[in-house]
Formats: sequence, C-alpha cells, structure tokens
Amino acid sequence: MNYPTPTFPLEILTRLGLRKGSLKASTGNYIFKRQIQRKPRLRFIEINEWDTKYMDHTRSGSDILVRLDPGEEIHASLRELADDLGFDAAAITSGIGRTRDNQYGYMDAEGVYQRRPLDAPSELVSLSGNIARTEKGDAFTHIHCCWSDDDNNVHAGHLFQATVHVVAEIHIRVMDRATMTRCPLADLELLGLEFD
Repeated sequence: MNYPTPTFPLEILTRLGLRKGSLKASTGNYIFKRQIQRKPRLRFIEINEWDTKYMDHTRSGSDILVRLDPGEEIHASLRELADDLGFDAAAITSGIGRTRDNQYGYMDAEGVYQRRPLDAPSELVSLSGNIARTEKGDAFTHIHCCWSDDDNNVHAGHLFQATVHVVAEIHIRVMDRATMTRCPLADLELLGLEFD
C-alpha cells in the first residue's frame, strides 16, 4: 500500500547528516528529492523513496541510544546492533517514533501466536523487551509494543515486525556481565529465556 510521502525541511535533513549523495532510491543509487515549497528560510523537499537505512547509536557505559531511519525494520536492526557491538544480554527499556507495516499480536491459551496487521503509519508510543542469543549464537529480540494510530486508537502486544516510517529512537541497557539464551519450550512458539 502506498502512503503519503513525508516532507521535511532540507535544512533539518542535512543537520541529521542525510545528504543528497548519501540517500538510496529505487531508481539508481541516489534518492530523488524535489523541492515542493519555498519559505523565507526553509526549503521543503519531498523524498520519493523514503528508505535511508542509516542506523546510528551512541553509548555511555551500559546505555545505548539507537536512532533508526526510514525503511529499517526494528527487529533486524537491533539484532544487527547486538552483533556489531558483541553483547549477549540487554534490556530494551523504551522506544518512540513512527512506524509502518506493523505486525503485532498475542500468545493464545494454546501457546500459539496470533498476529494482527497495522499497516498504516502509526505513532510508536512505547517499546520494551530484551535482546539475547539463541543456542546457535544468533541475536534474538523479544519485544512488546504500543502504537497510537491517527485516530488515537491504541494497538499493543507482541511485536512481530515494524518498519520505521519517520524515525525510531530506542534505549537499550546492555548487561555486560550476563548471558541470556533463548531455548525451545515444549508446545510453545515462544523460546524460553535461560541465564548463564
């Protein structure tokens, strides 16, 4: 489904480090940007293929603040971060932003996940969970979420997927002296959490 293309002042995008030559597009290596409105001080632009994929983060001790950009999927990005930084245990304490192509749900009484779509761009109000490793050593994210749609209806549950539409800002606290492993549980889709 096609959604309205976000527009932003060019000056704000360049302050964020998103420059004309560094953005990707479906046509070639650069994003197509078109000036759509002139104001006395700001030049507004339209980004046709809203897909920059430039995750960035800053770290202070055990605390990491992550910025995800349009087009990045939350689970995949946080797993990539865990691999890049080499940690085995972390708590996801908060997340805010705006995402699209969301899929969320709950685990029913039989231990089976039930999924629901929330395709339209929605405000990411809250994010929490953890990052561990599977028995094979792969990064594993378990995340719960809460969104507000454009009518301020709340949608919440287990996060299966979410693609950043405008931005996502996520706080992670790394547990440097801990190891958490996700292991299969009998008759459940959920992988159990074990501590070493």
